[in-house]
Amino acid sequence: MKLKITTVGNSAGVILPKELLARLRLEKGDELHALETPDGIRLTVYDPTLAQQMDVAEQVMRRRRTLLNKLAQ
Repeated sequence: MKLKITTVGNSAGVILPKELLARLRLEKGDELHALETPDGIRLTVYDPTLAQQMDVAEQVMRRRRTLLNKLAQ
């Protein structure tokens, strides 16, 4: 599905067609969560619990970078 990026004040926004909003069960004002994956960016319905878990995971990955690199080898 092709999406259009448009100017919103000094920022940019993506226009989501009605069909996509319906499939995601989203309405205007709802929040999305963007996850970086090996295949690109994945947009999902915003989940506060997942967002908190991702924040913790990112903190651990930053603090334990050397250890994680050794485990990956």
